[in-house]
Amino acid sequence: MPSLAEKIDKLFKSITPGGREYTYEEVARGCSELSGGTFSKTYIWQLRTGQRDNPTKRHLEALAAYFHVPVAYFFDEDTAERIDTQIALASAMRNAEVRDIALRAMSMDDAGRASLLRIIAEVTGLQSSGTGAANTANGRRQDGKPGDGKSGDGATADGEAGEGTQGRA
Repeated sequence: MPSLAEKIDKLFKSITPGGREYTYEEVARGCSELSGGTFSKTYIWQLRTGQRDNPTKRHLEALAAYFHVPVAYFFDEDTAERIDTQIALASAMRNAEVRDIALRAMSMDDAGRASLLRIIAEVTGLQSSGTGAANTANGRRQDGKPGDGKSGDGATADGEAGEGTQGRA
């Protein structure tokens, strides 16, 4: 089970306005306004780093409200897992390419979505193993030679022979 500090750190890293983390000053000011109490940026830093680990109920309620999560996020593992999944999904959907894939998948039938999932699983497997198409960048293999990442023979994606192979040079 993640610690309170780990959960607060995850909120800082996951909920990013304009692609940047909130500052301790912003969170402290926001929590003060939401709770009517006082928060210092140092206190927020101490909670995030685990140097303080026993905040008051009022402090946790203000942190939860500031980051738009239920206060149960800090206590209940099932709630934390559900919220973390929602945050990850929202974060992924900020990526235009991910949004495009999701929108296209919505118009597919069940068989099409199942095929897409198999393709994604295959690409993910290739990336995890560090081989194949996922290991090429800009049409070049790891050794710097052109290739499509599939055959390992230096052929480019359009079928032209690459360096060190038969065919056009």
